[in-house]
Amino acid sequence: MSKKYAIFLTALFCAYLGGFLLLNLVTPDREFSPLENRYLAQKPELDADDFKLSLAPFSGESGDFFTGKFMSDFETYLTDQFAGRDLWIAAKALSERTLGKGENNGVYLCKEDTLIARFDRPDPDRVADNLNYVNNLVENVDIPVYFSLIPGKVSVWADRLPEGAPNASEEAILSQAQAATAAHWADLNAALRAHAGEEIYYRLDHHWTSLGAYYGYAALMEAMGLEPVPLESYTKTTVSENFNGTTFSTSGVRWMPPDRIDIYVPEEGVTVTAWNGTQSQPGVLYDWSRLEEKDQYSFFLGGNKPLAVVETPHTDAPKLLVIRDSYADSLVPFLTPHFSEIHLLDLRYYKLSIADYIAQNGIDQALVLYSVPNFVTDSNLLWIAK
Repeated sequence: MSKKYAIFLTALFCAYLGGFLLLNLVTPDREFSPLENRYLAQKPELDADDFKLSLAPFSGESGDFFTGKFMSDFETYLTDQFAGRDLWIAAKALSERTLGKGENNGVYLCKEDTLIARFDRPDPDRVADNLNYVNNLVENVDIPVYFSLIPGKVSVWADRLPEGAPNASEEAILSQAQAATAAHWADLNAALRAHAGEEIYYRLDHHWTSLGAYYGYAALMEAMGLEPVPLESYTKTTVSENFNGTTFSTSGVRWMPPDRIDIYVPEEGVTVTAWNGTQSQPGVLYDWSRLEEKDQYSFFLGGNKPLAVVETPHTDAPKLLVIRDSYADSLVPFLTPHFSEIHLLDLRYYKLSIADYIAQNGIDQALVLYSVPNFVTDSNLLWIAK
């Protein structure tokens, strides 16, 4: 290699780095990434306390500058705000596909244009504790408590996974839960597996579809001794044909066609009240404005709420409390013919006594309903025993 050629390559490399540096300097920071559906790290700030240096073991903590926290936060900020981040994420996913890899960012690239999140082996102590918390609820209240876990695509649609894709067993968790619970168990796994050939999950999101929620509802009604409304009694309405959900956001995959969102139950005659803290506000069964946003699944009930109460015209029917994750949002419409009120608690935000809530609101039955991945990782279920 000649000296001139070496100088040229060095200059070209420096210009390349300088161009990227300049591009990152002039590109405005973003607060939220619609494609990843998450908030991005913002530039960390330093103040006088961050420059404290503690030399003695017990004289106080050093500031963020010396502990390394500032540099760690700044590195996260640079990664999140890197110019063209969305393009780089998509390029990485495409390169993984080209190389024949079946996974990117913890998401499997599966058959039938499906994305399935990897299910890692859960902490057995966490699983045992959460099951015990459910049993504590049964002991603390004088009403029937029903319990079920919703299996995910990783088990029900396992035939779509890349060959040899490693996953922990959701079946083992379901068997453990059924054997350990003191509540009335509802088997949703068998119901969903019986309809595995249908569109019961979104291909690009981790939730079940409204059709999957219907089959889950029918299994719940059977466990509760109630007669489900036949599916053919409903008219299916498509409300969106461009839904790109959570696994789409995480995976970086941008070449698969979007999902469709359907509903079956009309919203007429139903009143919803939601609470953030102590303040109540009118809610909705379906929030049509959310279909204009990236997170279209929040169309159901308007997204996450600490507490929501759905009131129906069936004033003589019992009141149901549902302690749940977001899977219940698309299930609730199917429950409305059977209950006068449906109270929805999200333990990520609601931190008061469940037993007191049941007594104060005249609840007749309670349902604990989580997806398997959420149940085995949730650290908030201890509140169910309060």
